[in-house]
Parts: sequence; structure tokens; C-alpha cells
Amino acid sequence: MATSESSLRTDGIELLHLYHQNPSIKLRNKLVQLHTGLVRKMAHKFSHQCNEPYEDLEQIGYFGLIRAIERFDPSQGYAFSSFAVPYIRGEMLHFLRDRSTLLKIPRRWQELYNEGQKIRKDLAMSLGRQPKDAEIASELRVSVQEWQETKLAAQNRMPLSLDATAVNYVDCQITLGEALPCPRSHVLLQQEEERQQLQGAINMLEEKPRMAVEMVFLKELSRKDAAKNIGTSPMTVTRYLQKGIQDLICYLQPQVMPTGS
Repeated sequence: MATSESSLRTDGIELLHLYHQNPSIKLRNKLVQLHTGLVRKMAHKFSHQCNEPYEDLEQIGYFGLIRAIERFDPSQGYAFSSFAVPYIRGEMLHFLRDRSTLLKIPRRWQELYNEGQKIRKDLAMSLGRQPKDAEIASELRVSVQEWQETKLAAQNRMPLSLDATAVNYVDCQITLGEALPCPRSHVLLQQEEERQQLQGAINMLEEKPRMAVEMVFLKELSRKDAAKNIGTSPMTVTRYLQKGIQDLICYLQPQVMPTGS
């Protein structure tokens, strides 16, 4: 079994190099077949957290896998699976967002949220002010983090009215419906949002990995030139890039609700 898995990994790496050098639909389809497990695993995970059929999620996930195959550069030295998972997950999340699907939350979180709301009202009356999350969590005998995650999960599954006020100005109000972008501008806004998210994630990197990522990927310098600017060797720049990419994947990957019982 281990030999078979190792062989598949080797075949996949070789095909990724071939595809990067000379892209073709035939090679791309082979790569899709080799990495179906990434899509199926993600679709299975999402199917327990939303109301969409597993088959629909799987089909959407393949679009993300294809995007990852087309954009992956095997010469960068990092694993394809780590590169592909955010693309697959992103496509599924965009699909769920567009379908306005409500996330399921674990029963424990539902009960915890309901109990927390009761405690909030009681504490507000006894304290004469709105209680802090730490005070509510203490009464519930859970950590502050679990209470905050519970609140977030409950809020995310509540549909918003398009008549709800999104922005207040001195002389007028803008509703959520009015604030939504028109279809023509949706793609541009999404691209700008992704660019800002990426830049924000890059800013969170440690100094040397951040410098390496900015010089090689944003300024398109060679690793040799980047090494001169940073004051290190090209091999060290490669290590900085690997760490930077791994950290970026962690920072950018969407947070999915745990399934729990």
C-alpha cells in the first residue's frame, strides 16, 4: 500500500512538471484523476455542514482543482496538495455563499447559544449593563473562545434581511440590499477583496519570509537577486519562500465550522 501511494505521488510530480512545461487537456485530466481524493475529502467535510448534496459540492470542487493545476509551479518546491486545497475549498465556499446556504451547527453549540442568551439577559439585569463575553462564558463554564465561536456560528446561520440597515449617514440610511454590488461589478470587487486579503496575509508574515515572498512573487526578482537584497543565499531564500507560502495558506484558508456531535 505504501509503495502504491509513493508511486502515485511520484507519477503526480512528474505529470505536474510535464503539464507546467507543456499544458494540455489530456495531461490536466490525468492530474485531476490523480487528485480526486482532495476534492472528495473536502466535499465530504462540507456536506455535513450545509444543505447541499455531496455530488454538487464534488463537482464544484473540481473547478478549484483545475484552477490549482493550471496555476501550480512545481519548481517552487512545495506540495501540490497544500497549494490545491485552498482553491478547492474556496470554490465550494463561493458556491455555498452564492446559493445562500445556511450552515449547520452542532447541537451542543445550539444549546450553548440558547443558554448563553438567557444568561446574558439575567446578567444585564443584575449588572445594569451588557455583560462581557468572559462573564457569560464563566456562567456557562466554558472557555471564552468556545462561547465566541458559538456566537459566531449562530450568527452566521441567521439570514439577513435586505432591508436591514448596512450603513448610517447623518441624513440617510443605506440598506443591505442597496449596498450589494451589481452583477457586473461583482467579479472586480471579488478580485479586489482577494488582493486585499492576500496583502493582509503577507503583512502578517515574519520579516524574512515576507521579504522573500514580496521580492520573488510580487516584484518578480530571481532568487539570486532576492538573496542579494536580503543578504543571504538563494537556498535560504527558498526556505523562506516555503515557510512564507505555508503560512499564507494557513492565514488565507477559510475557517470551516467543526462538526462535533
